[in-house]
Amino acid sequence: MEITRATEYAVRCVLHLALEPGDRVVPRREIARARQIPEQFLGKIAQRLARHGIIRIHQGARGGYELLVPADRVTLLDVVEAGEGPLSLNKCVMHPKSCPRTCVCAAHRIWSEARRQLRDTLAGTTFADLDAQEGPLAAPRQSTREQAGSGRKREMTTRTRRR
Repeated sequence: MEITRATEYAVRCVLHLALEPGDRVVPRREIARARQIPEQFLGKIAQRLARHGIIRIHQGARGGYELLVPADRVTLLDVVEAGEGPLSLNKCVMHPKSCPRTCVCAAHRIWSEARRQLRDTLAGTTFADLDAQEGPLAAPRQSTREQAGSGRKREMTTRTRRR
């Protein structure tokens, strides 16, 4: 099992919001740059998180995202299931009637236990926990065009000062 890139980005987004003061509306562009998430894709991910009651989307010039649930109450499971839907390792775990062998199948019990352990681990990890472990963000990489543009600005500033 592997989570989708959208879910990974959702986790990054919520973690970014968890690191902010509770009343701050964080611009989408800021989150996208800091967490290296494509900005348009972040908009779609945010809609999913908002539908699940994890964040609020503010529209307009001062718009952005705000965490609705305190960081010590929103879990990794909440965000993963907002992105992926209910976690399941095998169809028979979620829909026991889909397999006639569910009652006698030794693998079914293993799948069920593995799902329970994974859910317990994710449910036991809040974004406040992750916040406490988060290292400093690396500065977002500049594109070659941005680097060239910043060099020109410095050059123009230097010329202006010399006159």
